[in-house]
Amino acid sequence: MEKNSYITTLDNGYQFYDIKKIALEHNVDLSTLPYTIRVLLENVARNSKPENLENNIKNILNWNQNSDKTVDFYPSRIILQDLTGVPAIVDLASLRSAAKKMGLDPEKINPEIPVDMVVDHSVQIDRAGNAAAFAYNQKKEFERNHERYQMIKWAQKSFNNFKVVAPDTGIIHQVNLEYLSPVVQQKNKVLYPDSVLGTDSHTTMINGLGVLGWGVGGIEAEAAMLGTASSFLIPQVVGVHLTGKLPSGVVATDLALTITHRLRETNVVGKFVEYFGDGYENLSVADRATIANMSPEYGATCGFFPFDKHSDDYLHLTGRDEQQIKLINDYLKNNDMYYDADKQANINYSTVIDIDLSKITTSVAGPKRPQDIIKLNDVPAEFKKSVSAPNGNHGFGLPAEAINNHEEVTLSTGEKVDVKAGDILLTAITSCTNTSNPTVLIGAALLAKKAVEKGMKISPRIKHSFAPGSPAVRDYLKSAGLLKYLDDLGFNIVAFGCTTCIGNSGKLDPALEDLLARRKDLVSVAVESGNRNFESRVHPNIKSNYLASPILVVAYTLAGNVRINLQADPIGKDKEGNDVYLKDIWPSTEEIDQYTKKYVSTDIYKKAYQNIFNRNEEWNKLKVNESETFDWDDQSTYIANPPYFDNQIKGINELPKFKNMRVLAKVKDSVTTDHISPAGAILSSTPAGKYLASKGVRPNDFNTYGSRRGNHHVMARGTLANYSLHNQLANGKQGGFTNYLPADEITTIFEASQQYRKDGTELLILAGKDYGMGSSRDWAAKGVKLLGVKAVIAESFERIHRSNLVMMGVVPLEFKNGENADTLGLTGKESFDIALPEKITPDQDVQVTATDENGKKTEFTAKLRFDSQDDIDDYHFGGILNKVLDKKVKRG
Repeated sequence: MEKNSYITTLDNGYQFYDIKKIALEHNVDLSTLPYTIRVLLENVARNSKPENLENNIKNILNWNQNSDKTVDFYPSRIILQDLTGVPAIVDLASLRSAAKKMGLDPEKINPEIPVDMVVDHSVQIDRAGNAAAFAYNQKKEFERNHERYQMIKWAQKSFNNFKVVAPDTGIIHQVNLEYLSPVVQQKNKVLYPDSVLGTDSHTTMINGLGVLGWGVGGIEAEAAMLGTASSFLIPQVVGVHLTGKLPSGVVATDLALTITHRLRETNVVGKFVEYFGDGYENLSVADRATIANMSPEYGATCGFFPFDKHSDDYLHLTGRDEQQIKLINDYLKNNDMYYDADKQANINYSTVIDIDLSKITTSVAGPKRPQDIIKLNDVPAEFKKSVSAPNGNHGFGLPAEAINNHEEVTLSTGEKVDVKAGDILLTAITSCTNTSNPTVLIGAALLAKKAVEKGMKISPRIKHSFAPGSPAVRDYLKSAGLLKYLDDLGFNIVAFGCTTCIGNSGKLDPALEDLLARRKDLVSVAVESGNRNFESRVHPNIKSNYLASPILVVAYTLAGNVRINLQADPIGKDKEGNDVYLKDIWPSTEEIDQYTKKYVSTDIYKKAYQNIFNRNEEWNKLKVNESETFDWDDQSTYIANPPYFDNQIKGINELPKFKNMRVLAKVKDSVTTDHISPAGAILSSTPAGKYLASKGVRPNDFNTYGSRRGNHHVMARGTLANYSLHNQLANGKQGGFTNYLPADEITTIFEASQQYRKDGTELLILAGKDYGMGSSRDWAAKGVKLLGVKAVIAESFERIHRSNLVMMGVVPLEFKNGENADTLGLTGKESFDIALPEKITPDQDVQVTATDENGKKTEFTAKLRFDSQDDIDDYHFGGILNKVLDKKVKRG
């Protein structure tokens, strides 16, 4: 059929691509399709070229038989945060510079769809625990990030379709959920679902509002901005059947952690997850968003909650335009995208998982991964076990007696504290996961109120902070009379941004910093309400990190040590010296609901989002030049023109030889993007620190790797430089070290890579399962490319990181099932040949030959993880941005 024959016109004159009409035309019952598949169906119907239309529609309609077929998905918009957004801007600016050198009008390089950047990931908690902390942290933020912010503002003025939410306004995903998403888009009177790709893994939070979106690497986002489809295999769709209701006192965080654990066990990596059932209908949008936010932690591409009455209520609550709300309902109901409980049984999922909400209990996750859930009363025993468990995901590899380690130190205030194993040194109510949920934040404030009224105190050794997702949180807590109790406990608001969860926790008291640097055998603890607790992420030297609800964050801060059983032991003393138990101050669900209904209002949200793009006066004062190309400053240590297009400008395109390759790093399971490209503090002893020092930067001004992602000189030196990296080629030395194999010399990974480059040696990485899990960090792919890595052979890849590697022209290969480097007897000291054929097809097998120092050969077959023809094209061009530039130049 003709494309236009699928269009239906509403009474109000708006039109839409009618997926029911499409399904009927192809003899498919639309009610059997998951809601996410319906969104994909509409997307291909609207965006496919005429010659591909019917084939694309058939592939989606028969989605459950076509997991080997790809879909070209065109998102409605792109959302960026600044840590991942600045490198995207740098790349676009570099593209403009390259285009100009190649004779193309630079202004042809321009976002073709709307792009929003929320500047929220740069503020650090330099100060906490007092009313002046917020102003001080903001002042330091602008001092540190002046160059970066100037570039962002240049982009705001120079690019079309590019808007910026100023610093200290809110967290990206909360702003997206509460304000930016229109839920339904329109263009030329044609309606279609809002959809979004974001350069942050937790873009999935928007799924809680019935909007399809997920995190991608910055490279993929840049390509989508420039009009390229996001191509991926048609996903399996896992249905999660929620039944029952959460018990009183159990909150959405507990449910999210439980779901994360269950779905990681089930293996939903790369799949779509869709929620339904009477339990689903009991969850508010804020609760749904908390669960959707954690999709990267359970490995799914997205965790989708179809739009329903709760979603409609949420739009009214957050002050959306009434006409837009009516349009949303009209479109979603008329196009069969509105949740229909009566027809839910018709939907065919790839598989269904049942979860009974009534059986969820209060829990935390840790000590190193978000999927490792622990029931609250098991925390003391599990912590004790972790101290002496083998060094890995669940343990620290210390002697059993290390549980008794302690040392007395004198804080800068003059107070003496005895720091013991299990002592909590850092806590934070932070991160997008929970700070969009009034229920858990009001719960935390109510617990604080009860604690203050009893005269309870917090140990001076604990750095504790509160970073809400938007000013709306401050306003409804203040309106409820609860904010003062958090202030009284020292949980003063330190920022409106992403802080501790991304590693922007700032330094502890100097005495504690010194202690942790010296005492590697003293296992200290952080507790935060975030979504990531990977080793060294929250603080470089705090070993054990737990995720918990904001209510539990306050409770653990009062208790001060995770060896206390919060459900059985006293967590502190009242002003008379009597024991206080958690049950004495824990708020009930009924109490929380009363406050939520009374004080969380539409007026508060409307006020919070007034003038959101120009509210920050410091931001408004920033002056920048308007120009078609960016004026690169060779002396800048924050912003530099990357070398990705240098050969292309010269007309050179050399593919790797894959001969006599050496291993730069050999690592085990669950190596995260934090390990590959850390986001936290830059230490003086690292190659990046030495580089900055050589440029005259003082250690106090090093800032973080995350903030310097616009400078490839820093980031290449920071690649594989995480203190917690365990490279098996480093002879037991922890951190960013390896063996430069020709000389059998242990040196830094960066220095070894430079020596290999001089030798003309191509490099590879050997890895275990889930390589690249964690944040959608494009620098984890950019960095290894700049180090000279041409291929990664792993047991399995996390979805986003595999895609990022491909888009940088790095070849991902997977060992066959049941095989890995160890079962094949590979030490990593061999030289490798990869027989990549001239004619490449998706997912084909390739032969790999490893030759050890004695000439013994080990041959094995690996699966080439090019999942589509687009992946192959990216490789041949040396990366997707090179492919985009080539097309732009050829089109003129």
